Amino acid sequence: MSAHGHHPGSADDRLGKVYDAEMFRRLWAYVRPHRTLVFVSFVIIFVLGAAQLVQPYLIRIAIDDHIGTRNSDGLGILALWFGLALLGEFLLRWLQIYVLERTGQNVVYDLRTDAFAHLQRLPSSFFDRNPVGRLMTRVTSDVEAIHEVFTSGLVMILADLVKVIGIVVILLAMDWRLALVTFAVIPPIIFVTLQFRGRMRSAYRTVRGAIARLNAFLQENVTGMRIVQMFGRENESAEAFAEINAEHREAQLKAVVYESSFTSLAELVAAVALAVLLWAGGYGILAGMVTFGTLVAFIEYSAKFFRPVQELSQRYTVMQAAMAAAERIFGLLDTEVSIKSSDGAIPVPEKLAGDIRFENVTFGYDDERPVLKDVSFHIRPGERIGVVGWTGSGKTTLIRLLVRLYDVQQGRILLDGVDIRKYRLRDLRRSIGIVLQDPFLFAGSVGGNISLGDPTIGPDRVKAAARAVQVDRFIETLPAGYDERIRERGSNLSVGEKQLLTFARAVAFDPGILVLDEATASVDPRTEQKIQLALATLLSDRTSILIAHRLATVRDADRILVLHQGELREQGTHEELLVLENGIYRTLYALQATA
Repeated sequence: MSAHGHHPGSADDRLGKVYDAEMFRRLWAYVRPHRTLVFVSFVIIFVLGAAQLVQPYLIRIAIDDHIGTRNSDGLGILALWFGLALLGEFLLRWLQIYVLERTGQNVVYDLRTDAFAHLQRLPSSFFDRNPVGRLMTRVTSDVEAIHEVFTSGLVMILADLVKVIGIVVILLAMDWRLALVTFAVIPPIIFVTLQFRGRMRSAYRTVRGAIARLNAFLQENVTGMRIVQMFGRENESAEAFAEINAEHREAQLKAVVYESSFTSLAELVAAVALAVLLWAGGYGILAGMVTFGTLVAFIEYSAKFFRPVQELSQRYTVMQAAMAAAERIFGLLDTEVSIKSSDGAIPVPEKLAGDIRFENVTFGYDDERPVLKDVSFHIRPGERIGVVGWTGSGKTTLIRLLVRLYDVQQGRILLDGVDIRKYRLRDLRRSIGIVLQDPFLFAGSVGGNISLGDPTIGPDRVKAAARAVQVDRFIETLPAGYDERIRERGSNLSVGEKQLLTFARAVAFDPGILVLDEATASVDPRTEQKIQLALATLLSDRTSILIAHRLATVRDADRILVLHQGELREQGTHEELLVLENGIYRTLYALQATA
């Protein structure tokens, strides 16, 4: 468990400046499939703008041509048109909200689907560097921020722009002198916007980084809550969380300061402009240069003109938060899928012989410390191989390389005489069944956890796999049998029950090669006995690799490989290794026998 969620120099803090134009270009790729909805929204913008802008003009006509002259002829028709304009505005605004929400949700769906699909293709080294909570933030709240671009960001800015242009044309046509007084607000607003633009983007980038660190810390500590409680670390965890939470609070407050300053200045400029307009308009009426209806219409139009200007701060805040989120999402999508099927990759043979050869393999999780050093060995088809060694000797790393969770840095691995990098990655991984020490089950049904949703594995095959590992009787005692719901990570099952289900999963996929990585280390003797009986069936006519700390597990292996500090030091049968003077295997065996 980490004590702090923030690490200087992390990927979040090294985000460079990415121009808005590039973000919009990439977002457009997700908008393009829904361009019909976008077109409809643009049509609505223009029609809605017309319905809104005609209202003050109708008021001007009513005052100057009817109320001011005490002429009621046509006033009722004018009122009817005004009412229709209001009704049209209401209906069009509802339709606009619906279309924008639908467009935004479609884009969010596509973007989130792509982000998750890309995550699944990334190599294990990526997940070594990035906390789960941070990645959850990318796929959830960061993507959701993009939705705001459509509901209250870019599209609404365009709608406001159409409205402002319409008002400019109408005001100039009505009285160009009063229009110039109204337009005097534009240069100060542009100046204020330019002053706050960079600061607000930076502030919201910091906020989203703080949210990601909060999520990462929460995910880690909720997952490890039993450890926290058993070791009495609640206070320390609370203090660490408070520190990260304080970072988020300070980042949010800084963003609020910029936002509120921007909003206040924009409103101040608009208020001053309106006061000047009233003074100039009143003077114009007294001088006989402006009619009262024109001034009322000007005030109405000015309110409609200033409102988008005042809301520009909110729109701009949304856009800055969305652009900061877009940087992070596209940063994830741009992460290279370094382990993938090569061009012209070939399928793994349907009848895999299971011949495995490591040739001078060197690998390290970082460049400075190799975990495996020039390792070479050959496993013949159908051979049962044990792999032993001290903790950290590289046993599990062998398997991670075999299924290409990582790629070798030097040397090569051959499967049936072909470099594994030439096989289709999906085929390669399906041909190797792995049962780990820590069984992992998904929330879902028992049967679904055995088949993992593979359409080629039907109910009969699931039941046959369960019988093969003798877990069928346990499943049949469950109230819903194979449809019984399993909670997250299998929390409603014992370790042994979970392990037997993962064995059934491996059998159901019928792999050509079977790997057991400390698979019986966490189970009770009775469960282990069931597993050992099942192994006799599982391992027949199948190449198998058994990684073990307990040497009794590999005693009957055809051959045992002994790793030490990343090197293959010894290999042979149990009896051959025991007679090696000062041998590592002999030392391990003696220690376990004494224990």
